[in-house]
Amino acid sequence: MADTMGHSATATRNTSVALGFCLLAIAPQIFEFIWSIGTIFGWGAGRGPATVVISHATALLVGAPGTLMGAATGDTKKASSEVLLALIYSYPIFAVAIVTLFMTIKSAQDYVGGVILMALALFALWASSDLQGMRGFSFGAGTAPRMFGGLLVALSAGIALTGLLTDGPAMAHYSWRGPMFVMAAILFFALAIRPLGLVVTAFASFMIAATGSHETRWLEAAIVGACLTIGCAILFPYVLGLPMPMYPRFLIQ
Repeated sequence: MADTMGHSATATRNTSVALGFCLLAIAPQIFEFIWSIGTIFGWGAGRGPATVVISHATALLVGAPGTLMGAATGDTKKASSEVLLALIYSYPIFAVAIVTLFMTIKSAQDYVGGVILMALALFALWASSDLQGMRGFSFGAGTAPRMFGGLLVALSAGIALTGLLTDGPAMAHYSWRGPMFVMAAILFFALAIRPLGLVVTAFASFMIAATGSHETRWLEAAIVGACLTIGCAILFPYVLGLPMPMYPRFLIQ
């Protein structure tokens, strides 16, 4: 009975890790979709949400398999950016997620950390895939990303393999509140800087980031945010000479 319960617990943990890897495999697509929502309100430029969903879904389900079949038959037609993202980044992470279901993880921290590093390296390889020097032995702007990306893939695979072969610590508790609100603040700043201006956006972004800590004292945070906003309002447009809007667009108009 104890063995059965142990195997059940291991299977449950593996399923959770595999689902996390599946989410990691489509993280760039999810991020672009979230970013595209801002275009509905006139924040930023780019494709709309429907276009993003359709293009990435088509690439994952149709475009990438078609490209693989074409490569097998000698078809050298250039693939789109979405298809390359699926082939270089998403498909390998999906494969790792499937393999995870059947493996015994002895050191969860090493295994998960290695896979996340691998995902970072694969994403870097995709992001620089259109640079010269990324194919063959030709040198160019993409030579260094290809070398370091490939090296990081190999090292991260070794770390993940260590997590399968040697005993180690389980996954430690991780608080998502801080990173989540900091990322939200960065995303808000990127989307709101043009319509709302530097003064409003800088102060609001600082307050959003301050929400990530349980120890935040709001009066002190507001004072520090106001000081930083004044500093940014002086630094960027006057000292650095950057053409950044200062106030909300509707007030200027």
